[in-house]
Amino acid sequence: MAEAPVSFARNLLVSLRPAQWIKNLVVFAALLFGRQLFEPDAVTRSILAFLVFCALSGAVYLVNDVLDREADRRHPVKARRPIARGAISTGAALVTAAGLALVALAAASTLGSGFLATSVTYLVLLTLYSGPLKRMVILDVLTIAIGFVLRAVAGAFAVDVPISHWLLVCTILLALFLALAKRRQELVLLAEDAKSHRRILEEYSPYLLDQMIGIVAATTLMGYALYTVSPETIAKFGSDRLLLTLPFPIYGLFRYLYLVHLKQGGGSPAETLLSDRPLLVCVVLWAVSVTAIVYGPSVLTR
Repeated sequence: MAEAPVSFARNLLVSLRPAQWIKNLVVFAALLFGRQLFEPDAVTRSILAFLVFCALSGAVYLVNDVLDREADRRHPVKARRPIARGAISTGAALVTAAGLALVALAAASTLGSGFLATSVTYLVLLTLYSGPLKRMVILDVLTIAIGFVLRAVAGAFAVDVPISHWLLVCTILLALFLALAKRRQELVLLAEDAKSHRRILEEYSPYLLDQMIGIVAATTLMGYALYTVSPETIAKFGSDRLLLTLPFPIYGLFRYLYLVHLKQGGGSPAETLLSDRPLLVCVVLWAVSVTAIVYGPSVLTR
């Protein structure tokens, strides 16, 4: 009897998918590029923003797993999810999701009306994705990408800095790349069972997805390159050296494509990042390089 609460808590934590919370690190983009990284109050507000989106995304995952439980039971990996195998009842999952959402939005209100509005928009949009939007071709991956953009916008509201339109462009393009790669991995992994698991997959083919991925990958790199050399960026940071960080996105995207095509990766961008050391090192080195260039001498004098 004493083990039941522990078991439920463990299954609930699994259902909240903490490994996926790495996606919410996007809220820190405004802190970094807004040159607020060494401002204690801004850092505190960004951390709270991150926690809010972890709670919101956890609530969305619970709703998603409730709605997808029948399809998940036919999936070779997702069948192990607690809700799909009955370890957590649908009622308990939905009550927990509602509680998480209410607590998260209450915390969001302390970060300003702009942050709260963005948080509500994210919650509504991603909840709709768990329902009808994930069944609409192209709109399904666009919704995922917009979710990342909303995280970036919320991060800017949290620390009260303007967010560059370049950053929004690069964010939506990179998110599209990851979402399309995930669709491709699902289509290839599930093979003939793909359509029975996720109906939207019948609207895609590996060839179509490869075409889309190629276009988005090239556009992402071009967008980032143009951002680093734009007059606006050079004037803001007082340096044109941000272009020196371009090799990191190039390697990162190519490495990701290698994992998708030759290692059957990409099903979970967060897990792929955390499990592939070269990719993780690339992201860390990019972040360190950007920080050094954006903050310049101030990094050394702090």
